[in-house]
Amino acid sequence: MNLIVSSIGQGLLWALLGLGLYLTFRILDFCDMTVEGTFPLGAATAVTAIANGINPFLATLLAIGAGMIAGLITGLLYTKGKIPSLLAGILTMTAIYSVDLRIMGKSNISLLGKPTLFNGNFLRQLPQFFDSVTVGLIVIIIVTILMMIFLATDYGQAFIATGDNPTMAKSLGIHTDKMINVGLMVSNGMVALCGALVAQSNGYADVNIGIGTIVIALASIIIGEVAFGDLTLNQRLVAVTLGSIIYRLILLAVLQLGFSANDLNLISSIVLAICMMLPQLEKVVNLKKPILKGVQPHE
Repeated sequence: MNLIVSSIGQGLLWALLGLGLYLTFRILDFCDMTVEGTFPLGAATAVTAIANGINPFLATLLAIGAGMIAGLITGLLYTKGKIPSLLAGILTMTAIYSVDLRIMGKSNISLLGKPTLFNGNFLRQLPQFFDSVTVGLIVIIIVTILMMIFLATDYGQAFIATGDNPTMAKSLGIHTDKMINVGLMVSNGMVALCGALVAQSNGYADVNIGIGTIVIALASIIIGEVAFGDLTLNQRLVAVTLGSIIYRLILLAVLQLGFSANDLNLISSIVLAICMMLPQLEKVVNLKKPILKGVQPHE
């Protein structure tokens, strides 16, 4: 039961990563590799700040700010520098690795004995692993509601239109470059928040913590879409969170079968590939089903 509670807590925390990527990957139709860099950037910024005596809440806000700056850099490389989106994200992600080392001064930092958002007086009274569930649930509800409100505004609709049809959006007077920059800033701010929370939950930050994060984010999105089918935009935001939890439970089940934790990235890729192929496999199965006309079932 403790393992299940821990997986749900991790699923809620990592859901922020999926929601952040959903803004760019699904709504803006922008392939953003920056998330591989902004996740550890958020972790490095928050943990370093806490280790130097800064309040955990303020440290988390600093992490969000650092992620937003990274997203803006990618946006400017794409909109002003005319660098392809994929390459712009890779350039920023690569540069962030050195920035993380500059921030931390070494490859990893521990939070042992330091205050975090997960060891407050109230959270310490909860059963084991319920601290991550509580913090994750509070944060994901707030973020999801704010996203729903934002996307329902005129600005949010212009944001959606930019992803649907940039040419049409421009003809309507929408500044698409501005929308892309804002979207990347918000998205990477959320990803950095995820990194800050996960690092505080784990008790450390490592410069290599971001490896494979984009696969995890995509898994949350794809699993949510495959598991719950046709949904409204608001329902899809909730489905991403549920997809993140399902993904964590799948990993738990696989690890219980005897696989090593070193196989997690391999397992993640396989799970994502299977989920992405499910619609195609369903079409193949339906095509192979015989169509019998006028045949009545026997009593």
